[in-house]
Amino acid sequence: MRRMTRFRHRFSLGLGAFLLLGAANPKPPAFAPWINGTAASEPETQVQAIDGDTFVIRQSVKTNFEAPFLYLIFGRERVLLLDTGAGGLKIRPTVDRLVAAWQAKHGGRAIRLVVAHSHSHGDHHAGDDEFRNRPDTDVVGLKPTEVAAFFHFTDWPRDVAHFDLGGRTLDVLATPGHQPAHIMVYDARTRLLFSGDMLYPGRLYVPLNHFDDFRASAERLAAFARTHPIRALLGAHIEMTTMPGKDYPMEAPVHADEHGLALAPSKIEKLRAAVAKAGPVPTIDRHADFIVYPVPARPND
Repeated sequence: MRRMTRFRHRFSLGLGAFLLLGAANPKPPAFAPWINGTAASEPETQVQAIDGDTFVIRQSVKTNFEAPFLYLIFGRERVLLLDTGAGGLKIRPTVDRLVAAWQAKHGGRAIRLVVAHSHSHGDHHAGDDEFRNRPDTDVVGLKPTEVAAFFHFTDWPRDVAHFDLGGRTLDVLATPGHQPAHIMVYDARTRLLFSGDMLYPGRLYVPLNHFDDFRASAERLAAFARTHPIRALLGAHIEMTTMPGKDYPMEAPVHADEHGLALAPSKIEKLRAAVAKAGPVPTIDRHADFIVYPVPARPND
């Protein structure tokens, strides 16, 4: 009887751990094929819903070769727009349509739009001017000090800020390196990490004068991932093909056979290890799903 009791106890603990791990690591979001420039014509934007409060907007490569991904995340009181695109189109009509549809489903609830950025490169804030005179809207500044002040960081870039949308609190991680104002946003509700240009299926450009910052950010990111269940990373671009390690030519006008948008959380540790072992003069380091890509120093960025 004692052996059976011990067996049942161990089985119960093992099953509990299995179920917990399963709950903490659900499948990544399933997306339909994205617009990728292969058709003779395609819409300027494509929207896919992760759930009724979380949306992905892809900008057509035909409007700008960067073809960035933007994210719209709703709470009860605020909605966060992460990035405003690379230009070559008007992005506000798509955002306004999604906000209006959400409001209609919630009894006409008033909601404030917060326009923030994964970082301050031009292909992520080209649409900002469209929102400056929009009612009930905040546009976050582009400098690290402005980002830190808006999200109430107390020790940029070492601490994690918390931003309440109203019943949905996001964790905001400072991850400078690719660019000094770079952030990632973690959503505990969906267990998704919106990873900007620091980690996505493509060339992870790191100015040589900021490589130490990038390395430190990778270490902090890995530490965060160890204590937070992450379902998938959703970045700002796709530059890799379905062939492991193969990227598109720079400024490619067509993205045939495109890598999926979502990256597994295991890629965080792969990135940390890759930049940790980089020598004093880092070189291009190619992996199946991303490429660490040092570039010349950018003193003003």
